[in-house]
Amino acid sequence: MPKLPPFALAAAERKKKRPYYLIAFWLLFALPLLAIHFGLLTLPFFWDELGQFVPTALDIARTGAWIPHSAVPNVHPPGVEAYLALLYKIFGYSIPLTRVAMLLVASIGLLCTFLLAIELSQGTKGAPAFLPPLLLLASPLFYTQSMMAQLDMPAMVFTVVALLLFIKRQYGWAAATTVVLVLVKETGLVTPFVFFLVLLYRRRLRQAIYFVAPAIALFGWLLFLRHGTGYWLGDPGFAHYNVEYALHPVRMLLSFARRLYYVLVAEFRWICSLIIFFTLFLCPPFRQRRWKVAALVAAANLVLVSALGGAELERYLLPTLAIFYIAVAVALTCIPKRLAIAATGALVAGLVASYWWNPPYPFPYENNLAMVDFVRLQKAAAEFAEQAFPGRMIATAWPYTAGLRNPDYGFVKSKLHTVETGDFHYASIQKLPPDSFDVLITYTRTWMPSGGVIQYPVVRKILTHFYDWQPDITTEQCAALGLNEVISLRSRGQQITIYARKRSRKPTSIASLRQPISGG
Repeated sequence: MPKLPPFALAAAERKKKRPYYLIAFWLLFALPLLAIHFGLLTLPFFWDELGQFVPTALDIARTGAWIPHSAVPNVHPPGVEAYLALLYKIFGYSIPLTRVAMLLVASIGLLCTFLLAIELSQGTKGAPAFLPPLLLLASPLFYTQSMMAQLDMPAMVFTVVALLLFIKRQYGWAAATTVVLVLVKETGLVTPFVFFLVLLYRRRLRQAIYFVAPAIALFGWLLFLRHGTGYWLGDPGFAHYNVEYALHPVRMLLSFARRLYYVLVAEFRWICSLIIFFTLFLCPPFRQRRWKVAALVAAANLVLVSALGGAELERYLLPTLAIFYIAVAVALTCIPKRLAIAATGALVAGLVASYWWNPPYPFPYENNLAMVDFVRLQKAAAEFAEQAFPGRMIATAWPYTAGLRNPDYGFVKSKLHTVETGDFHYASIQKLPPDSFDVLITYTRTWMPSGGVIQYPVVRKILTHFYDWQPDITTEQCAALGLNEVISLRSRGQQITIYARKRSRKPTSIASLRQPISGG
């Protein structure tokens, strides 16, 4: 057997050691990620976790039902829920297990972002590939989504992996990854569509056909959903809100502007947006063909989530954000070193400060630690209601109703009886038959700080006309309906209030719950 030349032996040795390097780098990212979340591993579930994804995973684990009966069915494929259900089957259900399972996915996302950054930063000096994972770790949106049982962090991971494989011309593996991607989140279909168009442009028809597979896989799920529910998107209300409602031209335009603002400006990202702008045509890596593909994937994801999704949540932008941070790392190598260090320091400081700083305009609580405040307030109110009003009928809005009804979600120890109202508008509460509930629990569903933009009439007019916004019921209006305030808990601009009718049994003591609830 002929001996291999030295360079071939060296290459073989590097390939042999590669798995060990990957494990070492994964630990480098995973351990800090777990450490900074350690104190929140028992945090009860938030909003869509509580109202959709965890109930769906439990339905799969406990009854084998792929179309949920504990939540409203919708178009989202059950990839993430199947992953959680498998872990529940093996280890048993718990909130900490759910948090750790999602942190594991996020840590793999950090590693894959690092590997993609290596490919996209070829031709630069230094080691810029370490910066994108650092910026993700410092980002409040990545922090919260890392531990949450939702679709968008896994969608980011598989988008980054697919892009990495595509750039490395491993088209078969890239196509297989995008099949998993669309079975995690249906809007992930935009990524293989970009790959399909790129390969068609390059006249590589055979490889382009690989990327038809994700569409076939998604169509199979839709057929299954149609057969099980009678609706292609699982539920007509979901379809209306996320497609018909979202496709209004003014809402789409405002959503697109909001997306651009969040990626390019918010949380001090404007610093590096300026650096990218001034280096875009001067930095050699940006002229490589692989960067054109990456930019197309980032832009396509941003445009699609601007057109679809009535809630307009920033978590939809995680795939775009990962690619943006890689662009930031590359751009910083093309400016003077002192300026790059100063810009990086300012950006990291701004991102970390945004964990606690809430903007003066409405934003999803899950964008930063306001989510922790929200959940802790709801848990405190649930514990109070469980002690003070056992057996009473409680009216509140989705998804808090699920938290009060089911001890699995970490809010109560025993089931409470609830009546669900869609919102806390005066008209909605007034429509409820007075004899259908004894207690009303309201909470801050929309961020409206004193001195914020909602105080301006023009903003209220836009929100009212295009988003059906109305102010929530006041204490005085509740009193007019025979509901008296029992307790109100506040934390960093958020509030949850419990009202009760006079015939309801009064609590013996509420002194212990009158203290403010501290945020994470």
